[in-house]
Amino acid sequence: MDQATGMKLEEGIHLADRVNRINVSPTMAVMQEAERFKARGADVVDFGPGEPDFPTPDHIKRAAVQALDNNRTKYTATAGIAPLRQAICDWHAQQLGSSYAPSECIVSVGGKHAIFNAICSLINAGDEVIVPAPYWVSYPDIVKYAGGTPVIVATHEKDGFRPPPEAIERTITPRTRIAIINSPSNPTGAVIPQDQFAAILEICERHDIWLLSDECYSHFVYGDARPYSIASVPGSKERVIIAGSFSKTFAMTGWRLGYALAPVPLIAALTKLQSQSVSNPTSIVQYAGVEAMRGPMDSVRVMLAEYARRRELILAGLRAIPGVTCTAPQGAFYVFPNISAHLNAELPDDMALAKRLLEREHVAVVPGEAFGAPGHVRISYATSMERIEEGLRRLGRFFGAGK
Repeated sequence: MDQATGMKLEEGIHLADRVNRINVSPTMAVMQEAERFKARGADVVDFGPGEPDFPTPDHIKRAAVQALDNNRTKYTATAGIAPLRQAICDWHAQQLGSSYAPSECIVSVGGKHAIFNAICSLINAGDEVIVPAPYWVSYPDIVKYAGGTPVIVATHEKDGFRPPPEAIERTITPRTRIAIINSPSNPTGAVIPQDQFAAILEICERHDIWLLSDECYSHFVYGDARPYSIASVPGSKERVIIAGSFSKTFAMTGWRLGYALAPVPLIAALTKLQSQSVSNPTSIVQYAGVEAMRGPMDSVRVMLAEYARRRELILAGLRAIPGVTCTAPQGAFYVFPNISAHLNAELPDDMALAKRLLEREHVAVVPGEAFGAPGHVRISYATSMERIEEGLRRLGRFFGAGK
C-alpha cells in the first residue's frame, strides 16, 4: 500500500503476459507456509522439501574454499569453465555410458535452469510439449512461459506411473516439438525400464521431436536397478537433450549447479540465451563441481543406503493407514500416496486436505494437484527416521480422526 496515495501499488503494474501465464512453484509455496508455522513455534514435520538432508561432501566444500584462496572469482566462459565441461562429459560417460564432448555440454545454474534454457530455445508460440503426469511442477509452467502448450499424458498407479510409449505417440501432432521424460521421477519415484525408454526414443526419432531427459535423480535407484541414461543408446544423441544436476547426487541444492548435454547447434543456442541472462554460473561453484565430478562417489552410496531404509519405513507406515494406498517408488526419495478415499464434502480435494493437515497436525506435504495428479500428496523422505516416525504417527491420527 502506498501510504501517500492509499493506492495498491500492484494496480499500477502491468505485467508481461509471459509472467501472467505461470504460477509460483507449489513446492516453494508449501515450504513458505511451513516456515510460517515454524516461526510461530510449531513443531512441523516437514515432508515438503525435495532436497537431501545430508551435507555436501567435505572434498567438494574444500574445493570451493581452495578456489576462493586462489582468487577464482572472475567471470568465466558463459558455457562454463573448460575443466568442468570435460569433467561432466567424462563422468557421464563413466557413470551412464554416453559419449559427449565438451562442445556438446553447457554448465547452468542448476538443472532447472538447463531445462528452462532448452525449452525457451526450442519452443515458439503454439508449439506443443508432451508432459507425462504426475509431473515435476515446473515443466508445464516453463512451457507456458515460452509460449508453448503442455500436452499432458496421464500415467496410472497400476502401471507404476510409467508413461506407455503408445500413449505418448497418440498425443503427437504436427505442433509437437519435445517430449519430457523424468526417470527416476519426481514426484512418484517411477523408473522407466530401459526397453520402454528406448521405445519412447524411437517414437521421438520417427516423428522428428526432441526427447528431453531429466536425469536429476539418476543415481537414486533401489534394489537391482542401476543408473541409466537414454544417451547410452548408440546413435541417440541427435534427438536427445540431457538435463543433469549436482543438487541431488552430491547434496549441492543451494550451490545451484547443473548442465545440459545436446548437439552442438543446440548448445550454441543455450549458450547465447544464457549469455543474456546469468552470463555464467558462479565461478567458485564451478570449481567445486570439478571436484564433485572427479572425486569419490562414496557419499552417494551412503545416502542411497539410508534412503532405502527410510523408504521401507514410510511405505509400511502409509500402507498401515486405512484408506491410503501407495505405489512403491523405484527411485528418487519421494512417495506419492493416494489419499482420495479420505476426500469428502468438507475436504473436497488434496489442496484442502494438505492445508488442514498442516493446520491440525503440523505435517507439511505437497498436494498432488500441483503435479497434475489430484487425490494424492507427495511426501519427501529426505529427512531423519525419527521425523518420519513422528510424521507417520500424526498422519495416522489425522486420517483416523474423521478430520
